[in-house]
Amino acid sequence: MKVGIIGLGRMGLGIAVRLQKAGFQIIGYDPSAQAQAEAHKENISLSPSLESLGSQVSVIWLLVPQGQLIDDILIQLKSVLQKNTILIDAGNSKYTDSQRRAQEMASAGFYFIDCGTSGGVHGKEQGYSLMLGGDKKIYEQLIPQWKAIAAPQGYAYMGPSGAGHFVKMVHNGIEYGLLQAYAEGFQLLKEGPFKDLNVTEIAQVWNHGAIIRSWILELTQEIVKKQPAWESISGAIKENGTGAWTVETAQQYKIPVPVIEKSLEVRAWSRKTGGNFATKLIALLRNAFGGHPYDHT
Repeated sequence: MKVGIIGLGRMGLGIAVRLQKAGFQIIGYDPSAQAQAEAHKENISLSPSLESLGSQVSVIWLLVPQGQLIDDILIQLKSVLQKNTILIDAGNSKYTDSQRRAQEMASAGFYFIDCGTSGGVHGKEQGYSLMLGGDKKIYEQLIPQWKAIAAPQGYAYMGPSGAGHFVKMVHNGIEYGLLQAYAEGFQLLKEGPFKDLNVTEIAQVWNHGAIIRSWILELTQEIVKKQPAWESISGAIKENGTGAWTVETAQQYKIPVPVIEKSLEVRAWSRKTGGNFATKLIALLRNAFGGHPYDHT
């Protein structure tokens, strides 16, 4: 089966590599010269245009920033796609947008799957976590692809169109709260009453048997062990909108989410003020698991 990948950044290239290793024939497209160079290193074949890619494949993965760009790409592809082509949006789209796009694609004779994707820059080697929404028959048809991409037991059908991106939205909201809790705790360790605490050793101890052990804590241990130049790192935390969508949806359904809401407020405060040790740690963690850039002072 020929599979198209539109967007060959960190996640897109990782997915393309895993699919190709599993025996799928991959055709990629990305206008970025840097992304093209990285794809060549992985022996990923490239298409000169969206239209050329769309006319050759029966399944297309979209790994591009959420919003209008996805709608623009879908409009551009419609005239060249074969009937019953399957389009998979594996980015962080808003679930209501995915519901709308599924209806629009269905009316044009195509299938649309929303795929919440977690794993960041480490997914290429370790496999991704896939949260899938849309037509269940199409989900079942594509199980060989989910298996190729996902970590062991790392994929499942969530429900109808929009469900995959809804679950990923909640996942990201939880991520905001977890990062904030870990970062605040490490700031208290570092700046509290015991000034000479070895935070690297504390993280190591917590990672072995403690109830708060986690992959985020393992990354925290690696970061503090390197003893970064904290004074040169900006504490302004960027975000992609999924945390805000989580709070908006919770408010719509009258479900209290004070931890996630507070973490959003802290991020907004950090961008106005430059933040503190805790927000600097969050910025470094986002870079470690997702490759998200952080600023320097």
